[in-house]
Amino acid sequence: MLQDALAVVSWRSKPRSFVALMGLYESNFIRLGWLIEDLRSLEGRHRSCVSADCELLLTVEDRAAYTVMLNLTYAWPAQPDALALPDMCLRVYHDARLAEAHTWAASHTHTMLRTLRGTAERELDQRWARNVMLNKWLEYCAERGHRFSPATRID
Repeated sequence: MLQDALAVVSWRSKPRSFVALMGLYESNFIRLGWLIEDLRSLEGRHRSCVSADCELLLTVEDRAAYTVMLNLTYAWPAQPDALALPDMCLRVYHDARLAEAHTWAASHTHTMLRTLRGTAERELDQRWARNVMLNKWLEYCAERGHRFSPATRID
C-alpha cells in the first residue's frame, strides 16, 4: 500500500483550509485505490464480504469523461429495515486524482456520526467532516481486507 501520510510535500497549508482540504481529497483518492483495482472500468453494484465485518456495498451511480459518482455504504443485516450507513456519495475526479465525499446520509443514528455532523456549521467545515470520515473509513475498510473488482459485481 502507498503511504500517503509519509509523502514529502514542498508546501505547508493551514489546517482546515481549502488547500488542506484538497490534500485530503487526494488522500481519499489514494485510499479508494486501495479498495478498487480499476476504478475507470468498474460498473454497476458491487459487494465486498470479509470475515468479522459487515458487507461493504459500492454502486457506480454516474460516469462522465473525467468523473464518476459512487455510493459506498455498509449493509447492516441485523437491522429490521436493512439499514445502510454511513451511505456516502463520492465524486471521483480521474484527471485531478481526487475523491470527495460529496454527501452522506441525511441523518445518523450513531452518536459519533451525529456529533461530527452537528459540529459542522460552514460549508468548508461540512466538507471537512465528511471527508475526514471518508478518509478514516476507507483506510479501515482496506485494513479489513475489503476489495472491489469486476468479480465482486452483484447485478
